[in-house]
Amino acid sequence: MTPTSPIPNAQPPDDSKNVHLGKHHHIAAGMPAVIQTMRFTLGEMGLFRGVDQLLRLNQKSGFDCQSCAWPSPDGDRHAAEFCENGVKAVADEATTKRVTRELFEQYSVAELADQSDLWLGRRGRLTEPMVLRRGATHYTPITWDEAFALIAEELHRLSSPHEAAFYTSGRTSNEAAFIYQLFVRQFGTNNLPDCSNMCHESSGFALKESIGVGKGTVTLEDFDVADAIFIVGQNPGTNHPRMLTSLERAKRKGCRLVSINPLPETGNFRFKNPQDFKNPITAVSTLFGEGTSLSDLWLPVRLGGDMAVFKGMIKHMLDVEARHPGTVLDQSFIAEQTIKFDECKRRIEATSWEEITHKSGLTREQITAAADIAIHAKKVIVCWAMGLTQQTDAVATIQEVVNFLLLGGHIGRPGAGVCPVRGHSNVQGDRTMGVWERMDERFHQALDKEFKFTSPRQHGFDVVHTIKAMHDGRVKVFFAMGGNFLSATPDTELTAQALRQCRLTAHVSTKLNRAHLVTGEQALILPCLGRTEIDRQVGGEQMITVEDSMGIINPSRGNLTPASGHLRSEVSIVCNLALAVLGKSSTVDWEGLRGDYSRIRDHIERVIPGFEPFNERLVGGPFYLPNAARERRFETDSGKAVFTDHPLPDNDLPDGQFALMTMRSHDQFNTTIYGLDDRYRGIYNGRRVVFLNPEDVEELNLVQGQMVDLTGHFRGEERVAAHFMVVPYSIPRRCAAAYFPEANVLVPVDSVTPKSGTPISKFIPITIAPARDPEAGAARLRDDALAANSP
Repeated sequence: MTPTSPIPNAQPPDDSKNVHLGKHHHIAAGMPAVIQTMRFTLGEMGLFRGVDQLLRLNQKSGFDCQSCAWPSPDGDRHAAEFCENGVKAVADEATTKRVTRELFEQYSVAELADQSDLWLGRRGRLTEPMVLRRGATHYTPITWDEAFALIAEELHRLSSPHEAAFYTSGRTSNEAAFIYQLFVRQFGTNNLPDCSNMCHESSGFALKESIGVGKGTVTLEDFDVADAIFIVGQNPGTNHPRMLTSLERAKRKGCRLVSINPLPETGNFRFKNPQDFKNPITAVSTLFGEGTSLSDLWLPVRLGGDMAVFKGMIKHMLDVEARHPGTVLDQSFIAEQTIKFDECKRRIEATSWEEITHKSGLTREQITAAADIAIHAKKVIVCWAMGLTQQTDAVATIQEVVNFLLLGGHIGRPGAGVCPVRGHSNVQGDRTMGVWERMDERFHQALDKEFKFTSPRQHGFDVVHTIKAMHDGRVKVFFAMGGNFLSATPDTELTAQALRQCRLTAHVSTKLNRAHLVTGEQALILPCLGRTEIDRQVGGEQMITVEDSMGIINPSRGNLTPASGHLRSEVSIVCNLALAVLGKSSTVDWEGLRGDYSRIRDHIERVIPGFEPFNERLVGGPFYLPNAARERRFETDSGKAVFTDHPLPDNDLPDGQFALMTMRSHDQFNTTIYGLDDRYRGIYNGRRVVFLNPEDVEELNLVQGQMVDLTGHFRGEERVAAHFMVVPYSIPRRCAAAYFPEANVLVPVDSVTPKSGTPISKFIPITIAPARDPEAGAARLRDDALAANSP
């Protein structure tokens, strides 16, 4: 075994020596997706186990997909109600591979950290609780009772409950999330950072202010009757593949699709539906044909230019309305159900086309072509994802999207509305359950009444403030309910230093990941059940629920024997933790809740409006939560939808700098790496690449395949991401793209979007230079990063 650094690597090791360019797939899904599905199914689960799981995936009597939050049909569902990346997620959890104590005996923490994220994940499922003692180099086994006692001891040592932070990932069920936030608030703090802080927080703030609800307003049925769908800052072919079926169906019914995105993502252009292979009539044409053409128009917007695009479309719509009154705007809707239209109109009129085209990187003709599609549509939907929410002015940009829709009255009627597409299966549900550092007073009062205590009102820490608080010693215990906090967060090296400042870090997980290897003085790995597994408690087999992107509550039941007899459910872990920490001082019957999850749902319906009667409604299967804006009831201060007024953001850069965006590869879900290929972009066997416009490559005197170093610039600070391979690509000039978590080291912890506090991962100012040492490997990566990124 090779010597390693005594300080475990926070960043993934360098894989650039093996990466190469290959065939660029121009059609999403199709036979390659079927082949990948079979490969992952057979390789991880085996034939019979795999087929059984896939036939239960996203079925009303089965389990909900662990990956994206795209909804399943309300009525009849396909026998194969899944996509390629959903299969990867299921295979990753239902794998027959196991991580036992022998792995931790063989490898020190530092040696494990030298391995790739792919290698770590492919070891298999965690099987028993493990502890890293103070000063130790290896994890060793610990009993559950000892683990809970250790956490309780460290929490009781704190001088204030606010010296602990409790993170939540989007895989946590509604039941677990509800009692988790209850435990944390009974402990005495609102320090509840969650993954939504890094994704759709901006959507929630923008929509709540504009239409009174921080969620989307459309259903799957709306896609069937829409006349135009705008897909903005989103790559559904990789991140939400089942969405392509809805887009294909809409397109075949005459809907027009507009893609607004810096890169020409394959899933936005052409799609072969794998469901068609089941039909002998369509199978041959699907196999040999070109698939369904999706986007009618693609706008390759410059990074940070989306608001300019929407202002330009609105400007054109106002111009056409002025020339032909009554043909574009829904005047009665604007007059009766909105406010501040005149302020918005004045701002648009004062914004010149020269400024709009410069900021967007598009021509006036491109923007007006998109606007004309909206003008001729009676029902318009706008979908978006991280491409908008992680921008410099994300909240304002999303509110400009709402302005665009309000002009035509495209909120609260069939075939129209806003559709923020969530990236993790229950990230929306966790927020509904109260996992937020600043819940409103109504929620606190209802929680207090139900459980007869007074919950803390002081706002807690979000993700960014948690990192800062750990770094300066204000947070000493960090507990994570799922996720890979280190790899999901910004400023990788600073976040690693922050975690190392803690007395204790603890992670509830199904698989080994890098967050387990960059630890506090002591660390715990607490293995939990997955969604595919039977959850058997004192009260019998249990069911959990999740909420998808469209506000539908879905039941979920696993049927596999747990990967180990030592695994506990998330609910069981929280209840036992509460018993160990709170003891007799708690007003909650934690043992009762642990034994019967229906009792948790009884509490949820009395605290959170819209669930009652929760357990009875689940008998009939999935159900919708109420959504006032969907019914044109706007729960804003005025009772009306609000037009907003924002100046265009500044997305100009000094000479020599580029704007970098981070993104996923196709073999990836959030921070989980399933493989090293991204066939839709022609990348194979590696991840350390940077996509650049060919003219920029030439101007920088670089060549395809050359190794470069990326240097981030923020308020006089520099951060280095070393050893990326140059890939000429169709992307706007002075823009660049790279995969996360490799590029997260460049995202400054203080670079956040106003109001939401979301880290800005879609506009990172960088410079690009030939690699200082083209042959350097992981050791130089670590040493350079530690030196360059130290505060």
